[in-house]
Amino acid sequence: MPSPAGAPESSVSRAVNAALRSLEDSKAEDIVSIDIHGKSPLADYMIVASGRSHRHVAAVAEHLIRALKNAGIGAARVEGLAGADWVLIDSGDIIVHVFRPEVREFYNIEKMWQTPDLEDETVH
Repeated sequence: MPSPAGAPESSVSRAVNAALRSLEDSKAEDIVSIDIHGKSPLADYMIVASGRSHRHVAAVAEHLIRALKNAGIGAARVEGLAGADWVLIDSGDIIVHVFRPEVREFYNIEKMWQTPDLEDETVH
């Protein structure tokens, strides 16, 4: 019998794997998974992906929402689906951002969560 401490990790792992499979099946582009456990109380993982157009972003997001529900992850909170420039899907353990490429480039949220290089910290 697994320990209670092990249950959240397997739940997080199941959610991340379901999300990544769904994104790949939907032909999402530039998929990046970032471990933010301990960096933010919002979630344990953040996944960022791109769709080619408004329609593709919406389709990728809708497919992901169904995949998470079918995997037993539960009902995710969703923002931005109507405009489909940037759709945020929050399942609790993971947060998935699906962007149109121009919007993703503008906000560049991956950079906020990456560890800065030593070169970036030096004064020029």
